[in-house]
Amino acid sequence: MPNKHYQKWILQMPVGFLLVGAGIIVIMYSANKRASDEWFIWGLISATIIMAGLGILGNAYIHKIKSDLIKKQRTRAHHSPLEED
Repeated sequence: MPNKHYQKWILQMPVGFLLVGAGIIVIMYSANKRASDEWFIWGLISATIIMAGLGILGNAYIHKIKSDLIKKQRTRAHHSPLEED
């Protein structure tokens, strides 16, 4: 049974990758706009998108670590021998 951290990781990881990819595409668009005055605005937008994507990826990574730790604890509890007094 997946825990809540695993579900958050599954949702946030692709969103983070998509945002970073979209930010790179916007950087390429702003590089093509260098002749006009709009390139600076598009550059700021791309930096914002990339930073948001990296933040979401970092958060997803934390949820993955927490999910793995919970999974490890469950398997240890399930496989540990019962102590008899």
